[in-house]
Amino acid sequence: MSFLDRRDAGRQLAEQLSVFRGLDVVVLGLPCGGVPVAYEVAASLGVPLDIVLSRKLVAPDRPWLVFGVVGEGGVSVTDNGFGERAFISAADRIRVTAEQREQLRHSVVRFRGSNPQLSLDDTIAIVIDEGLGSGAVAHLACGIARARGAARVVFAAPVGSGRPLRALHAVADHVICLRTPQLFGPIRPWYADFAEVTDLEVCAILALAYENLPVRS
Repeated sequence: MSFLDRRDAGRQLAEQLSVFRGLDVVVLGLPCGGVPVAYEVAASLGVPLDIVLSRKLVAPDRPWLVFGVVGEGGVSVTDNGFGERAFISAADRIRVTAEQREQLRHSVVRFRGSNPQLSLDDTIAIVIDEGLGSGAVAHLACGIARARGAARVVFAAPVGSGRPLRALHAVADHVICLRTPQLFGPIRPWYADFAEVTDLEVCAILALAYENLPVRS
């Protein structure tokens, strides 16, 4: 155990990210567990907090096959070549994409409410999660941040697996992690309190961030 809870992890992570204080930064939390970590970083740096909302595109009847992701504002990161090699028909790819965009719309209403999506144009986007396992979600989130206009993308996590962290350099300009154990298993043992973060808690954190932290126009 290295962290009391996600707030403690966020505060420790903020110390390593202090070099970004005073710059044009937007912190992006990954739902759900990454949001409370990200809130502490945003509060320490005095910068806006937003959320990276996305939906994976998975093959019908084969949920382990992911051929892309869709994000807000029409942003998408897809690998049609992989889809073809995995024998996912064009019709299925179109149908799955449409379905997940609809699910994403519901997620936006649930998490963001009436608050606008923050602009990332020419900013430093710091993408934060509670920990990094396979790295798939983080990889996609960094790609979305770049597609939304971020000039530089940083990925940061309290703890993570070495190989996926190294792979993130393909999509992030900087990768920061406090603990990178040689043998990495579940994230839970690194936290004394690793209680589930609910959708309602995420909504409350984001509402508080919009109320108390600077928001870019």
